[in-house]
Amino acid sequence: MDDLKTIDLLTELVSRLLSPTNPSQSDLSRSLSFATRLLSSRLSPSLSQDENAMAESIKRDLAVSGRSSDALTFSDLHSKLVARSSLPGGVQNRWALLYLLKSLSGRRSYSSGGLPSLPLENYNPNSNSASQNSTRKKNLGLGSGVLHISKDPENVRQNALREYSVLVMDDNEVEESALVRDVLYACQGIDGRYVNFRSLNGVDGYDLPDSLTLPRSTRTMVRKLCEIGWLYKKVKGFIDESTSKIPSEEVGTVGQAFCSALNDELTDYYKLLAVLESHSMNPIPTPGSDSGLQGNYLSLRRLDVWLAEPTVRMRLMAVLVDVCRGLKGGAMVGSIHRHAKHGDPLVQDFMGRLLKRVCSPLFEMVRSWVLEGELEDIFSEFFIVGQQVKVESLWQEGYRIEPAMLPSFISPTLAQRIFRTGKSINFLRVCCDDSGWAAAAADAAAHVGTSTSRWGLGYGQIDALEALVIEAAKRIDSHLMDVIHKRYRFKDHCLAIKRYLLLGQGDFVQYLMDIVGPELSEPANTISAFQLAGLLEASVRASNAQYDDRDILDRLKVKMMDYSDGDRGWDVFSLEYDAGMPLDTVFTASVMKRYLKIFNYLWKLKRVEHALTTIWKTMKPNCIVKSIIAKEGFVSILRKCQVIWNEMNHFVTNFQDYIMFEVLEVSWAQFSDEMESSKDLDDLLSAHERYLESIVEKSLLGERSSTLRASLFRLFEVILRFRSHADRWFERIYELQSRGKAESKPKSKERGQRLEGAGKAMTQLAGELFHKMGEDLDQIAKDYSNSLDIFIKQLPLQQHVDLKFLFFRLDFTEYYSCRK
Repeated sequence: MDDLKTIDLLTELVSRLLSPTNPSQSDLSRSLSFATRLLSSRLSPSLSQDENAMAESIKRDLAVSGRSSDALTFSDLHSKLVARSSLPGGVQNRWALLYLLKSLSGRRSYSSGGLPSLPLENYNPNSNSASQNSTRKKNLGLGSGVLHISKDPENVRQNALREYSVLVMDDNEVEESALVRDVLYACQGIDGRYVNFRSLNGVDGYDLPDSLTLPRSTRTMVRKLCEIGWLYKKVKGFIDESTSKIPSEEVGTVGQAFCSALNDELTDYYKLLAVLESHSMNPIPTPGSDSGLQGNYLSLRRLDVWLAEPTVRMRLMAVLVDVCRGLKGGAMVGSIHRHAKHGDPLVQDFMGRLLKRVCSPLFEMVRSWVLEGELEDIFSEFFIVGQQVKVESLWQEGYRIEPAMLPSFISPTLAQRIFRTGKSINFLRVCCDDSGWAAAAADAAAHVGTSTSRWGLGYGQIDALEALVIEAAKRIDSHLMDVIHKRYRFKDHCLAIKRYLLLGQGDFVQYLMDIVGPELSEPANTISAFQLAGLLEASVRASNAQYDDRDILDRLKVKMMDYSDGDRGWDVFSLEYDAGMPLDTVFTASVMKRYLKIFNYLWKLKRVEHALTTIWKTMKPNCIVKSIIAKEGFVSILRKCQVIWNEMNHFVTNFQDYIMFEVLEVSWAQFSDEMESSKDLDDLLSAHERYLESIVEKSLLGERSSTLRASLFRLFEVILRFRSHADRWFERIYELQSRGKAESKPKSKERGQRLEGAGKAMTQLAGELFHKMGEDLDQIAKDYSNSLDIFIKQLPLQQHVDLKFLFFRLDFTEYYSCRK
């Protein structure tokens, strides 16, 4: 401070401050020296020099203290100060001035009449620094707070800290080291001297008694630190509860792995607590002291830092314990996996480490199922469930997917591949007695570079698992299809069913109709199945069917359905085909029942066709027209019969062509293509199902065609009634014709007169017969025409396009349309 003007101003300021006390010259000299030293010091506030912030702080303090008018006055004065600072001689360091005013207003008490006095009572320029510092601190009012300074060469900071520690100890009934010890006990689920586990109004946790005198901040800190103890108690309780149930279906292998992983995490937690216990043995240094500052002591704040990361992990474990309670297997894994989708690297690392342990049993089940076909699931934890069924139902009903046990990281498509791969292995092993799947599975694992040993796959290797499953499924399914097609000749058996059950072998069907027809005309209760079996064998030997493989022919058998009173052999006769193991997986009992339904339907159609052929053979006019009976109107009756027969034959022929060519052959062609392109047994089953469904729908056997099918069966009944009447008519005609020939050679005159009388009687009988035939023919023609009209009217209403084309086949000349 070499500026004389500044020294003069400082001298005037000190004189005014000391003027109320009438100081002596020595007091004035000492005060001036003190002020000079104070202004020459390097002490500086640790605040940022923001003038506006300081001004706002002063106004806020004035407003809070109830001096709003003073706050307005200060704002006005500050505005004037800022405006005059740009003028010559204006104040430049305005922030320092505002800070000085704020400090004086907060740290000094003013007398009612003037400015405060300088603290010079104990000031001695020659005294040591410690005594000066103590006196300065006391007089400046620093005993109740801490002075923020950037440099403290006279240990003002340390002295303030000591005083602060004394104030804090006065407010604490319990030492901090005791609280630290109790918090460490709480972290282990143990009640301490002061910190105890308690439950109040349904809320439980560790807390301090209300009777203890502690600062609110300390009590809050203890509650925060004891959270990890409450979480630990929850996690440990779950582990102990689950462990007590092992081995049990309630826990399972995945639950055991989960408990083991939690125990490993708790082991690391125990190690941390051991370290903290050792640190807690060191004394906590008091504020302002030099002892222990570099030691590994443990305070509440340090403990908060130590437990920050373990608390996050413990909180995660507690959440997982809550969501996994009551779950097992894949459901438990899925619940844990949903919490792994987190952005925090700490959480991701913890969840990944935990899931690797938890998922290991599940991935081992997948590996065993995909590569060995073994279902190692004694606690029902896997998403594939096996059940006891018959061998022929192994593929369809032996296994199923349990959606509740499917983890979310395994997609439904991948789950279906896993399901089918293991099912294919079991089907090959049990139904086909084949072991070639083992080599296929080993080749698949080698191709994708995956180990076939146990525990070779784990969480986080979903891509490797999917690659293994896809390759194994492709190779095993390919091997299965080779076995089905080559070893068990699936296509040959399908073709045999088409030939014999779907009546595709024409000469065999014709011989069978001719041979078994007389037998089937008898009542059903008088027919022997063994006799029909012999007739079936005769039909095979008489047709080209005799050249088929003997193994296929031996599977063709006669089946007599249940009959009721009045049924004929035609109503109960059918054929069945025994495909045998393993093809009965495709040709199941329900499938063969549908084939039986189709056979009965086609058998009725063939019976109607056979009946029309028999009628044609019966009413051949070769011998009839030459007899005497032909002269009495028989030719017109015969012509009417032929007209009706032609109309019936037109319908039956076109309908049968539609069934045989546009239904059976087209469906077979589509099925053959799909059969060749099938990649697995499910594709083959689906193709066969579509094949059967196509036949059923196009042949009017579906539910939507029930009305049309009833109209068709009425037409069949009319045609069979026509055949029954025709048999009786022509049998009677041939009888009259035979009697006429026997009596047409007279031997005497008297004999001739008797023959003339007999001829008249025969002519009268023939006339009555022809009249009756005409009436019956008219009624049959009427019933047939009505039934046919109903059938044709319903055809355009059908949804299937092939049925609409059938209408075009039957009415391509528009005869029936015009007749309407």
